[in-house]
Amino acid sequence: MFSKILIANRGEIAIRIIRACKEMGIYSVAVFSEADKNSLHVSLADEAYCIGKAQVKESYLNMHSIISAALASKAEAIHPGYGFLSENSEFASLCDKYGIAFIGPDAKTMANMSDKEKAIQIMKEAGLPIIPSSKVVVNVEQAVLEAEKIGYPLLIKARSGGGGKGIRLARNVEELKYGFHVATSEAASAFGDDGVYLEKFLTSVKHIEMQIIADSHGNVVCLGERDCSTQRKNQKVIEESPCVRLSDDIRTKMVQSSVKAVLVTGYKGVGTIEFLYDGKDYYFMEMNTRLQVEHPVTEMVTGIDLVKWQIRVASGMELGFKQEDIILHGHAIECRINAEDAYTGFRPSCGKIETLHIPGGPWVRFDTAIYQGYVIQPFYDSMIGKLVVHAKTRDEAIRKMKAALCELIIEGIDHNARYNEEILDTEEFISGKYTTDYLSTLEMI
Repeated sequence: MFSKILIANRGEIAIRIIRACKEMGIYSVAVFSEADKNSLHVSLADEAYCIGKAQVKESYLNMHSIISAALASKAEAIHPGYGFLSENSEFASLCDKYGIAFIGPDAKTMANMSDKEKAIQIMKEAGLPIIPSSKVVVNVEQAVLEAEKIGYPLLIKARSGGGGKGIRLARNVEELKYGFHVATSEAASAFGDDGVYLEKFLTSVKHIEMQIIADSHGNVVCLGERDCSTQRKNQKVIEESPCVRLSDDIRTKMVQSSVKAVLVTGYKGVGTIEFLYDGKDYYFMEMNTRLQVEHPVTEMVTGIDLVKWQIRVASGMELGFKQEDIILHGHAIECRINAEDAYTGFRPSCGKIETLHIPGGPWVRFDTAIYQGYVIQPFYDSMIGKLVVHAKTRDEAIRKMKAALCELIIEGIDHNARYNEEILDTEEFISGKYTTDYLSTLEMI
């Protein structure tokens, strides 16, 4: 087991990993930008190193600065969290070069899965159901030709990265031409790679992701699914587990497909296989080679600490459970709390938190890095916390989440707690029939 781990991230996920390290008796090392010098993860870690200016390119995306901090602190491993460098194969290779364990898959596997075009081809050869798509298109003229083969509507999607960035919907050739330039520009800015491909746009579908974990001893376990269909502009808003609209037969097939995907790639660590489900058939969408933002709902229904097992597997330990041991208990829901005003175009909100009250009670969890007096900076993602609840039934979980959202008090900035409450009150959410496009149809948006 590692004795010291550097966390190459910030915010709530850095704190989540630091807490796991403390419970495992592992020393933690934080890195921070100049803007984050007063952040909670800096004070909670055993050591902390400034790695650059506020802009992410000069700090949290600065590979050499992070490696330097790891070497200076004599950290044996680096945990990337999610976002930033978590799916960067170059960074994983750099860790290996300097003899630092990367808590995630190896660089080759990560590179294959981060390249969406290559990932789709690998899964197609493995027999997984695939959404009709093109190879990478290098210009508008080629995109127009490929679009004619696939048919509209379609998505222009970044080859690299994730998080809903570098994606544009095209319903016709005019939207395709405009969207191509926007998507390539956004992809280049977010991931340093402007490569995009086209994918058939499936409407009224659910976005289902299967949580997997694999060790270096040949063991692969699927920890059930999460329904991540509550999305706004390809960004997840609310996630839950399990999905009430999956039959036992489809769930079993998705588990089998997920395990097959892990075996064919030789994947090691925690990851997610993502599918689109139209109520009848399901299709492979992508593989995320990292911990997901919404991992707490899986932890709630399985009782398995994903971060701890992620660390254990990276250190060479064998999984302490098998597929037959995985039983989902009850229901869990997660609401992302963002510093934004949902009623003025989701305008980001920055400033000092004057008053903070965090909800309590049995099976209520708030993963956050904010505290009373904390100043939210304009340089980073707007998500400031994740409110998670667990209950015996889905109806009880919905009521528990609504109660927790009512109890959450964050004064001094705008946030989206009320917006989440309104979503939970919609007939689509209550019935579980909601799909990835339903938020765009609500009058309150």
